[in-house]
Amino acid sequence: MSSGGSDRTVRLVEMANDIAAYFAAESDRAAGVEGIRQHLTRFWEPGMRRKLLRYVHEGGDGLVPMARAAVERLDG
Repeated sequence: MSSGGSDRTVRLVEMANDIAAYFAAESDRAAGVEGIRQHLTRFWEPGMRRKLLRYVHEGGDGLVPMARAAVERLDG
């Protein structure tokens, strides 16, 4: 993981990847990414989302592509 990879961040990355694994079964990748984004928005505290978004801006090592795409869509 890149710099800034605290134990808490490692856990957030693992959780985001687990969510992405669930949505990977979606036949439409864009719908899967949107499902991940919606899950993060609905069920994660704002601080968790900000921490993961900051981590992505710092490189985001360890996030699977669908999770990274969903987190990037949280920005804005």
